[in-house]
Amino acid sequence: MDLFSKIQEATQFLASRGIKDVEVGIVLGTGLGKLADLIQDPISIDYTDIPYFSASTVESHKGKLIFGTLGNKKVLAMQGRLHYYEGYDMKAISFPIRVMKFLGASTLLLSGAAGAMNLEFKKGDLMMITDQVNLLPTNPLIGANDERLGPRFPDMSETYSKNLQEKILSIAGSKKFNLRQGVYVAVQGPMLESAAEYRFLRTIGADAVGMSTAPEVIVAKHSGMNVAAVIVLTDECDPDNLKPIEIDEIMEIAGEAEEKLIELFPEVIDAL
Repeated sequence: MDLFSKIQEATQFLASRGIKDVEVGIVLGTGLGKLADLIQDPISIDYTDIPYFSASTVESHKGKLIFGTLGNKKVLAMQGRLHYYEGYDMKAISFPIRVMKFLGASTLLLSGAAGAMNLEFKKGDLMMITDQVNLLPTNPLIGANDERLGPRFPDMSETYSKNLQEKILSIAGSKKFNLRQGVYVAVQGPMLESAAEYRFLRTIGADAVGMSTAPEVIVAKHSGMNVAAVIVLTDECDPDNLKPIEIDEIMEIAGEAEEKLIELFPEVIDAL
């Protein structure tokens, strides 16, 4: 079965469960699943119950799709995402984004955790992604293009919506949040980077490094969606002063910063 048919089948299944007329898609990454608790009148479905969705295998990624109202919009949130290092191909990783689009979502908001390579940034800071570098070994648009899904050569000159960035900055400013801005680079993982790798990634213009986000954003842009992302910086990646970090510490820092994200995203959604 081709990709278009799979998307249609998954969309029809979700519509039969009452999930339709979606306005905003949300991706909740590492340690940031609690935002889903704010969704009113939720309908929750496990990924594994949805045709052609894959199971999330990473700690803190619950693997649930949650539909309901947040702010004044109908939202569909991924409580946990899929990663290349889990063994999934790019089409599987980005498949939920395709389904969000077919269910009506015109905007995609993403969150996640990343390492801070800009030495002015500190762990616990929030960073709005202004652009990205995709260093994953492949991308979800490889292969024959289906014009029903998007153009063969999608434009990425404004990968992240400037209009959405302005709204986010305005709301963060009104709350006195110290919102950083920077370029995100996606690598395959699952290991954290070596000191030499951090030096390399900094030289190509990246401020933060993570193991996700880029494939989802590529598909969202291919689909014609407006995209914005705010991530939590969970560790400081100074190659000249590198210290080991444990997943428990990453989760703790993400959990603490999540409170700001929970304040920020509903107001951004209201402002759309």
